[in-house]
Amino acid sequence: MAHTLTDPLVGRLIDGRYEVVSRIARGGMATVYLAIDRRLDREVAVKVMHPHLAEAGSGRDFVARFRREALTVARLVHPGLVQVFDQGVDGDTSYLAMEYVDGTNLRHRLLERGALPLGEALTIIEQVLEALATAHRAGLVHRDIKPENVLIARDERIKIADFGLARTVTEMTASTSTVMGTVAYLAPELISTGVSDARTDVYAVGVLLYEMLAGKQPFSGNTPVHVAFQHVNSDIPAPSDVTPSLPAEVDDLVAALAARDPAERPDDAAAALAMIKRLRTDLDVSTPPRGGAAVPTYVDRTEPGADLVVEPGTELDDDTEQRFAARQQATEVVLHRGGATVALPIGLGLSPAPTSMASAGQAVAQRRPRLADRRNGDRRRLWIMIAVAVAVILAGGVAWWFALGPGARTTVPSLTGMDQAAATEALRDNHLEATFTEAFHRTVPAGQVISSDPAEGQQAPRGATVEVVLSKGPDWVPLPEGLIGMSQDEAVVALGAVGLVAADPSTEVHHDTAPAGTVLEATLADGSDAVVTGKAVRGDSITLTLSAGPAPVTVPNLVGSTVAAASRDLEADAVTVTSTGAWSDTVPAGQIMSQDPAAGATTHRGATITVVVSKGPQFVTMPNLRGRSYEDAAAELRRLGLVPKREDVGRNLLNIVREQSVRRGEQVQVGTEIVLRVV
Repeated sequence: MAHTLTDPLVGRLIDGRYEVVSRIARGGMATVYLAIDRRLDREVAVKVMHPHLAEAGSGRDFVARFRREALTVARLVHPGLVQVFDQGVDGDTSYLAMEYVDGTNLRHRLLERGALPLGEALTIIEQVLEALATAHRAGLVHRDIKPENVLIARDERIKIADFGLARTVTEMTASTSTVMGTVAYLAPELISTGVSDARTDVYAVGVLLYEMLAGKQPFSGNTPVHVAFQHVNSDIPAPSDVTPSLPAEVDDLVAALAARDPAERPDDAAAALAMIKRLRTDLDVSTPPRGGAAVPTYVDRTEPGADLVVEPGTELDDDTEQRFAARQQATEVVLHRGGATVALPIGLGLSPAPTSMASAGQAVAQRRPRLADRRNGDRRRLWIMIAVAVAVILAGGVAWWFALGPGARTTVPSLTGMDQAAATEALRDNHLEATFTEAFHRTVPAGQVISSDPAEGQQAPRGATVEVVLSKGPDWVPLPEGLIGMSQDEAVVALGAVGLVAADPSTEVHHDTAPAGTVLEATLADGSDAVVTGKAVRGDSITLTLSAGPAPVTVPNLVGSTVAAASRDLEADAVTVTSTGAWSDTVPAGQIMSQDPAAGATTHRGATITVVVSKGPQFVTMPNLRGRSYEDAAAELRRLGLVPKREDVGRNLLNIVREQSVRRGEQVQVGTEIVLRVV
């Protein structure tokens, strides 16, 4: 594409690791690129925030949103959520490294095909809700569900992307003055008060389902304010108004999901998913709706006088795709309470009008007769068919209809534990057909049935197709190489890169040689050694045992002991004793006179204690001082540590030493007094 060739990031190596190959998409906040992770040799999607956002006055908010997306998704493990592998900053480039989904998104599918068949639309919504249910169970609200964030892989698997606006339920207050989101999918309470919870996501899913069934958004207008006003003050129209072949139950489902009052919606994605599964059980929605009006165009009116019209089935060129991206960026507005910088203040002019409850009741009252008329018409046609059948075929025809014909029903048998061939045979024995899909399962062996839809024991029309899920066995992933010996932070990143999670909290044990924070062991949930096993099931939590460094040791009193005895006492604590010697007149030779660290101090295993050992009293050899002057002899004694004492003999003194009190050559203790007789 032309824009790829001129993009300055294409061909660049981000953070010394991610080699940018081509541009995938561009939005209002970031651009997404296909890149190669050189370290792990795999394709990844790198999401790069526009540099001008970081430089703007609210740059901190955008950078925080970017980091929050990485932290949010790291807490969630589900095959329907796009995984974030890494987050960082390279110069002025803030980026996320994410799982690359090879395929398209729901927006492109709607632009190319218009309205989707009921069965396909419900299948997509079910997968969206399954992924959202994981986030809701973790206390997180996505807050930006829209077709651009619903990715469709080549094998038709659905993945939810972009948790940049996600918040925990405890953060859902109107204490801030800013709310972000795409106006076509914002719930009334988010527009009016800025407060949201899991039911806000359910509302967006309801709008999404309407758009898939009708081929257009429920509300349109010349400005985002106009669209927001309709969300606050008008009920979502029935999709059957556009596609008349849709059953009344589908209208009721859309009305429940997108109810203006949050209390009338399902509590969360799991509750909404249960509603859709019940609808599938009650209706045969395996085939596209018949007789519905074709939706000729998809019109986006996010800017006055600038309609963008795309025929279904049209191959989108670069120019069209960029223009539509610009429209979507225009609808991703910032709503300020009390400010007029962009779009509209939260709640200013958008609260439900005083008569909104009456209007809502009037709208419901108007819709109910239409639904009742349709149901009554269906019932009349059915009775006419039965009457004609009875008249023409009589009792035998009626019996055939309910026993063997289209009206016949059968019970879905138990298939759990069967292989594909056995399941096919069991269903055929009950006059049912089978389609098979595969899914990973922790406990069901590969090739065996996990579940079926309809489920075991439920009724289904004879000849209907049962969707059977076969196990692919556990989704094993290899443990990262070199995990033992990594730091805790390195281990968390390495585990996340292969789809595993480091359990929180980790455990710590003392270790004589491993530095504090180093991984010593990795344990699976069943208590087995993960390193010995070498693999784990994707999404498993791995408990890390970290080194707390050497254990502390209290230094004992070694004074009065010997080096040998002290070494024996400290051997169990792996503490080494080193010694130096010193003369002592009071401490017997071989005994410890002092130590460092002192007794009672705290050291650690593997440390060294230095002691000073007594060498006993110091002795010197007595020199010959006879014939030397007294001063010279006294100086020699002092040099040897001895104490000279003068004793004069006679009157005519020559100042010469004639005698000394200790004979030369004898050993004498330092400090001894030596008498010198001087003549």
